[in-house]
Amino acid sequence: MARRSKGRPIDGIVLLNKPQGISSNKALQQAKGIYFAQKAGHTGALDPLATGMLPICFGEATKFTQFLLDTDKTYVVRAKLGERTTTSDSDGEVVETRPVQITRTQLEQDVASFLGESDQYPSMYSALKYQGQPLYKYAREGIEVPRKCRKINVYSITLDEYDEQAQEIQMTVHVSKGTYIRTIVDDLGEKLGCGAHVIMLHRSEVGHYPSDKMITLEELEEKLQQAKAEDLPPSTYIDALLLPMDTALVDLPAVEISAEQGVAFSHGQTVVVGELPEGVLKVVADGRFVGIGERNQHGHLKAKRALSSAQ
Repeated sequence: MARRSKGRPIDGIVLLNKPQGISSNKALQQAKGIYFAQKAGHTGALDPLATGMLPICFGEATKFTQFLLDTDKTYVVRAKLGERTTTSDSDGEVVETRPVQITRTQLEQDVASFLGESDQYPSMYSALKYQGQPLYKYAREGIEVPRKCRKINVYSITLDEYDEQAQEIQMTVHVSKGTYIRTIVDDLGEKLGCGAHVIMLHRSEVGHYPSDKMITLEELEEKLQQAKAEDLPPSTYIDALLLPMDTALVDLPAVEISAEQGVAFSHGQTVVVGELPEGVLKVVADGRFVGIGERNQHGHLKAKRALSSAQ
């Protein structure tokens, strides 16, 4: 007898505004519980210190999380000047204190110097893995392990505020995937000669998703309770907040196929269509999203990730 999955088979994406003080996985589990979803995954962890956009993918939307992981992100970050910490943020221990002797002009110039492509070494307190263990586990034991530098791109970085009395700055940074904002702040502190660490980090955008579409765990819970109070199905209000799963794929070229071809595609069969471009394609069958595909060596469409619900 097949084991029955616990929860509802729902598909879609909710833009969670992760609160400070909990891990991304805990936020994911709480959202999954509120939705009573069978399956869920998040798309790019935020540190417990950080808040902001954490797209949660439910059901079949989990097949496309990589596209959100790979997209660019925008952050608002506040940093304390004059102090360097073990983790490059306020969760770490202060290891060095230096006087802050900078001018506004110098600050603006050094902030602007981070624009464009560069190599970045990930922090020892990141979730990247070395020999199967996340780097932060080694760091907590005082063990330094090799880290590969990665190419990053800072598309824009602006100095929004400089509080000379508190020696704090606030910046808005738009970056490519895998960029560590803590590392940028730490590097900026060294460039300024005084040290710096993150005291507030908020992710305002992931890809094209705007900040005004975010919702908190508290708001989700309130909507759930509202439905119960009105003797309505618990999903009445929270399901309306789910975004279609193909909103994660807006940058992909689309190919249209028939409903009959869509059924074949969902079963993993190759579909013969017109001329196809190279790369990953969003596949729409009779106006309905059915998955992603690519051109095979014969120029035909083959499934890469197909929705089982399209069968």
